[in-house]
Amino acid sequence: MGIAFMWGAIAGGAVVIGALIGLFVPLKQRLIGYVMSFGTGILIGAATFELLDEALNKSTTMVVGISFIVGSLVFTAFDMFVSSRGASKRKRSSGGNEGTGTAIFFGTILDAIPESIMIGASLLSDNVSAALVAAIFVSNIPEGLSSTTGLQKDGFSKKKILLMWGLVWLISALASLAGYSILAELPDMQFAMIGAFASGGIIAMLASTMMPEAHEEGGAIVGLFASLGLITAVILS
Repeated sequence: MGIAFMWGAIAGGAVVIGALIGLFVPLKQRLIGYVMSFGTGILIGAATFELLDEALNKSTTMVVGISFIVGSLVFTAFDMFVSSRGASKRKRSSGGNEGTGTAIFFGTILDAIPESIMIGASLLSDNVSAALVAAIFVSNIPEGLSSTTGLQKDGFSKKKILLMWGLVWLISALASLAGYSILAELPDMQFAMIGAFASGGIIAMLASTMMPEAHEEGGAIVGLFASLGLITAVILS
């Protein structure tokens, strides 16, 4: 159980790293776009080759397909809710969040929980999914960076921003621990449903947040970086 907490903390800690960069280190927007596109590719690979593949090994294609679509629908519904309250640009490295910092904060938690749960779940096969941890870590850095920019524009102090991301880090670690502890007791069918559900949520998140940001900041070449991220996930898998 301690190992699940540790891996969740490692992946979630990247949000804090991104926040520190946003607060103290100026970076070019194009470089951020490259990092985000690479993280997008890794996450696509992890969601496909780790989560969906494992789910298909434990259940039927119909069950996995339905669970995947439901996961996408649920994430989209919550994303629309937090976006309507000011978190629609929570991954934008240039800021521009037009609402409250609280909405940005809860939007980031919405992104983090399903990812972290599946890190813990991957430990049920004895070894953590290196592809999943790497994907979440890489994608969390620009998220912490971009959200921090928005929070600063919303008037939040550096201390309060770091406390908020520290809480996100803790939630990520606890979600990983929950994924290991709870899913270990579930039969294969339910385990597969949750894995496919999380995969659907991750893909929906990528399409609505990370992909647009990566292209806006990095230009057409981000397709290459996303491809490199995908093949990296395959190798790590």
